[in-house]
Amino acid sequence: MRAVLMAGGSGTRLRPLTCDLPKPMVPVLNRPIAEHILNLLKRHGITEVIATVHYLPDVMRDYFQDGKDFGVQMTYAVEEEQPLGTAGCVKNVEDLLEDTFLVISGDGITDFDLSAAIDFHRQKGSKATLILKHIPNPIEFGVIITDENQRIVRFLEKPSASEIFSDTVNTGTYILEPEVLKYLPANQEADFSKELFPLLLEKGEPMYGYIADGYWCDVGHLEAYREAQYDVLRGKVETDFPYPEREPGIWIGQNTYIDDTVKLEAPVLIGDNCRIGARTQIEAGTVIGDNVTIGSDADLKRPIIWNGAIIGDEVHLRACTICRGTRVDRRAHVLEGAVVGPLSTVGEEAQISPSVRVWPSKKIESGAILNINLIWGQTARRSLFGQRGVSGLANIDITPEFAVKLGAAYGSTLKQGAQVVFSRDQRSISRMVSRSLIAGIMSVGVNVQNLEATAIPISRAFARASTAEETPRLNIDGGLHVRVHPERADSILIEFFDVNGINITKAQEKKIEGAYFKEDLRRAQISEIGQMNYPSQVLEMYSTGFEKLIDVEAVRHGGAKVVIDYAYAVSGAILPRLLAKFGCDAVVLNASLNQLALSAEEREGLLTQLGQVVEALRANFGAQVSANGELFVLIDESGIPIRGEQLTAFMVNTILTANPRGTVVVPVHASSAVEQIARRHDGQVIRTKANPTALMEACHANPNVVLGGSGEMGFIFPQLHPGFDAMFSIAKLIEMETLQGRPLGQICAELPRVYHRCQTIRCPWTVKGALMRHMVETHPSDRIQLVDGVKVCEPQSDNWVLVLPDAGEPVVHIFANGEDRDWVDESLRDYRTRIQHFVEQHQGGQNLSETLV
Repeated sequence: MRAVLMAGGSGTRLRPLTCDLPKPMVPVLNRPIAEHILNLLKRHGITEVIATVHYLPDVMRDYFQDGKDFGVQMTYAVEEEQPLGTAGCVKNVEDLLEDTFLVISGDGITDFDLSAAIDFHRQKGSKATLILKHIPNPIEFGVIITDENQRIVRFLEKPSASEIFSDTVNTGTYILEPEVLKYLPANQEADFSKELFPLLLEKGEPMYGYIADGYWCDVGHLEAYREAQYDVLRGKVETDFPYPEREPGIWIGQNTYIDDTVKLEAPVLIGDNCRIGARTQIEAGTVIGDNVTIGSDADLKRPIIWNGAIIGDEVHLRACTICRGTRVDRRAHVLEGAVVGPLSTVGEEAQISPSVRVWPSKKIESGAILNINLIWGQTARRSLFGQRGVSGLANIDITPEFAVKLGAAYGSTLKQGAQVVFSRDQRSISRMVSRSLIAGIMSVGVNVQNLEATAIPISRAFARASTAEETPRLNIDGGLHVRVHPERADSILIEFFDVNGINITKAQEKKIEGAYFKEDLRRAQISEIGQMNYPSQVLEMYSTGFEKLIDVEAVRHGGAKVVIDYAYAVSGAILPRLLAKFGCDAVVLNASLNQLALSAEEREGLLTQLGQVVEALRANFGAQVSANGELFVLIDESGIPIRGEQLTAFMVNTILTANPRGTVVVPVHASSAVEQIARRHDGQVIRTKANPTALMEACHANPNVVLGGSGEMGFIFPQLHPGFDAMFSIAKLIEMETLQGRPLGQICAELPRVYHRCQTIRCPWTVKGALMRHMVETHPSDRIQLVDGVKVCEPQSDNWVLVLPDAGEPVVHIFANGEDRDWVDESLRDYRTRIQHFVEQHQGGQNLSETLV
């Protein structure tokens, strides 16, 4: 049998380790990852290896040559012009694969029993067998579900946190029959997980998953790189050590001198031709390469030191990586998670802070304290985007320097000369962050249409108008909005949206993250720096679209009296002007602008005040607007708030009454009152993932949608624009209240009686995938839905329970919905107990805390 070793690309998340090395050549225990893979193949009798290489191919060829010195026969297939992807590169060597062959990724450390996997493949008569592995946190890998015969029935490539339905992942090792390659086009980029395997599933080809018991670590980022070294040293992996074991847990190479006063703590690995000075302390987990010199009184706590490094006297290294040929001078400190690239110099008494990365061939002056990456920006973050845009503590996480780099990263994903619309709320912190973002965007040659302080629905409508046939083309390519986070007054939220005003996709987010993490930022010439314009008549444009969808005469002559609390936000400067055009009798509260964001307690106080005013004035209803024009809470004629699930049901009922047989879009966790109301009006319900982008996309994609959203996210009227719009919602309610002539309290009393409760339970990230797999496996397939999380439905009823992993916190949410309160309460207790027991078993009986929502 032959093996195809996929050598991969540049390993951007391993920078600066891979600036001058392909990922498979990064050393683990002083030997390239690819060498460990060859040793594994040899142990299972596979000695013919074809290496597919693209990035720096000569590095691998020069090291392994024909493979003779390593006990294998090596052949190289170089992707000369462009990378062909995981499947395309194998298709490229199809003429060399005449029989069953194995494909293995070149950037992982594993001791899988390949012989057992090959036997399994043959016993099943499989065309494609994927070697799978249960792992604690599957979010960065392809997730797989197999049936009772191990046949693959579903998989999802790199899911978001809420999409995880299993902890069984694709390890990138496959056993294939050559005929599966006929499904792939020649000389074109193709991926196994995105193209070939879904096609095999569609064609009904026998495809199985072999769940391996051995060790596997995808060395995809710097933390995993260090952990792989420590795991091998601790004996978690069956592998070949390059040096003899001089004492238990201490491997030392030839011609290495270690002073008698050196303290060694096992396990430790030290290479050939090293020199280690007096009184140096080397703690367990340290890996020292070949030809390394270490001075006296050094303190090494688990560093990974590559070949040829020079470490001076009294140097402190803490769980860091020191690359090839680097010199760290006397009394310097390199702290946890830091990486110093090849051929760099760290001066005397300099300090490199935790997680800072230094690119190759850089010099850090003596006494310097390096708190940021040496090229641009600050400490790298694992992920920029959360469930909704980029957020963080104001002026701590989201700083001006961070915003400049983020703006440049976003602009670098657009064409030079592109135009983006930019807006913000009126807070001073948002103004500061916005100016930095704009500077970064303009620095890469992208133009800005600056709407300044305005409500976010205005920005989305402006972006959408740029594509409308009836308006002059503005050629907008996207947009950003900066505001104080709607749920956290101490945080900033930066949202990105596309030309249609819809939040950008995960794929676009990944592009921005890639540019940010790789620091691959375009720099424009002076003559190409972006321009900034301030469009005029923006509110008039929004108002025109507003008026087309409102029965202005009904509002003008209906005599409705409403009270609106703007909570000192920028929407207070917009909606009063629009309502005045309609002759609406609107009493305005708290419309002045306030630079400080209100806390949740302060908003609740204003809401109580609003209820009192509505009741005192005998108004038809009241509304409090928040989240910069996206959210609102209603107050009925008696001063009672309408919010959450009740507001969702109320809005669905009101709009479907006026638009029978219409379609509404709600998140997966909304109560079943929505379906009951839709049945009354012959309407349709579409449920989406529990995130704003999914709601926007579904509303945009379905032409019959008359309303989308929920009480907790806001409501979408896609005929106006695809975003949440509290201002239009309030105007529409004034119209509906006038035309339907019924008080809000009466309408609420006639809504379906549905019990809908939620609890939140602590669940570590490392357990979420296993929990979701457990949920799928312990319920009949005809009763579960996997729109988002795992939803278990009762037959012939609207009763259901939803277990939804949180995308940003180590918790899961349990929703129970039904017409019987006792059933809802019992189901909630049952699933809470099940999940607690499952998490305790996987966490060794840790105490768990739960929070009622």
